[in-house]
Formats: sequence, C-alpha cells, structure tokens
Amino acid sequence: MALSGTQLERHKRHILLKEIGGPGVQKLLAAHVSIVGAGALGGPCAMYLAAGGVGHIDLWDDDLVERSNLQRQIQFTEDDIGQSKATQLAARLKASAPDCEVTINKARWKKADALGGTILIDATDNFETRFALNRVAHESQRVLVSGAATRWAGQVSIFASGLDAELPCYQCLVPQMPPDAEACDDVGVVGPVTGMVATQMALETIKLITGAGKSLTGQINVIDGLSGAIRNVRLRKDPACPVCGQAG
Repeated sequence: MALSGTQLERHKRHILLKEIGGPGVQKLLAAHVSIVGAGALGGPCAMYLAAGGVGHIDLWDDDLVERSNLQRQIQFTEDDIGQSKATQLAARLKASAPDCEVTINKARWKKADALGGTILIDATDNFETRFALNRVAHESQRVLVSGAATRWAGQVSIFASGLDAELPCYQCLVPQMPPDAEACDDVGVVGPVTGMVATQMALETIKLITGAGKSLTGQINVIDGLSGAIRNVRLRKDPACPVCGQAG
C-alpha cells in the first residue's frame, strides 16, 4: 500500500534511512505489538513506537496514576493523577500519532488473557508476570522484548526461544523468583535509567519489525547508571529450563 502525503511527510526521517526506507515504514504501519505495563518502561516505549509508525498497540495496565509516578513516568502529568494509566497513555499516543490504533485493557494481564500482535513487550515490574509472559511468548512462537530497571541499573533483552530452539528464554536467565526480589514500590529508581531502558526497548522493537541492523536476540544489555557503563552479554540456553529446555 502506497504511503499517503501525510505519512510521507511524517515519516520522512525514517524513509531517509537506508536500513528502513519506505518499505520499512510500511512494515511499521502494518505492525501489531502488545505492551504489558504502561508505567516507567511501557509508557515511553509506547510513545516512541506510536510516533515511529507502529500501526497497532495493545496496552495492558490496571494501575491508576499516582504523584510518585511522575518522577519517571513522563507520559503523565499532575492532571492525570487518579486516572487509569492505560487510558491516559492511549490518549497521549493518539494525540501524537492519530493513525495508530490503540487497544486499551484496564486490567492486570494474566496468562489466560489473549495477547495480540507478533511482538510482546514486557514492561512489568514483577517476576510472576515476567515468567507468564515468557511462557506465552515461547508457546506462541513470538518474540519477547524484556526490560527492567531498579535503583541505578537497567537491562534490556530479547527472547525468541519459540522461533529458534537454540536460543534461550527469559527463564534461562532467571530460573526462579529471586529470594530477595524487591518490588518497585519498595526501592528507589533514578528516572533517566528507566527512560534509557524504555527507549532501547522501542529501538529494538523497531529493528525487529523493519529488519534493520542486528537485534539483541539472545543477549542482554546491562546499564550501570552510576558509572555510565553499558555491557552486552550473550545468554546461554539452559537445557534444564522448565519452559524451553528438555524439562519444558
């Protein structure tokens, strides 16, 4: 389908990139992703994806905006306090990118809930949901873009074990819930680190959709905000993994 004059003008900077071009923009417009979590990671990630041309975004979040969110969840303002995160984020996306179709799910995603799209984006802050999303991605042969941030640290990784049996899944990285796992509400986090994680999640998603460059599939980027260091580590498949290994 040919791009309209408005689309050509809007996406000119992507069209100028040889790695994306017109065909890549068309792939973005035809893309459908699900983002679980509309907070510090899911919000900025969704904003970049919608602005970048992704045609359909499903949002899942049951939370309401709180004042303490505003330090890092830059998609919200004081006027949004007490409102649904999913609803308010969807309004921001539509204001920025009217052509983007946004599906709102004002609920905490559960494994029994169907997820649309070919790419699943984990922007949650608890291991139970992360494990469930990982299993769904593996069993449905979809790519999982995963991000996390706490204190001064962040990480981004991509899992595609359902598409390639040689690749690890999230549970190869985290076999079980850490005994000292800390909830987001219990620890501090510096806002720009969540932004770094969210924007890289969006970048990797755009690369996956358009085929540009080399993705982080099977790898993890670890961000140390205090030192400024970013490490890239290749992940190994765990043969005993209960999801993608021999025990799965």
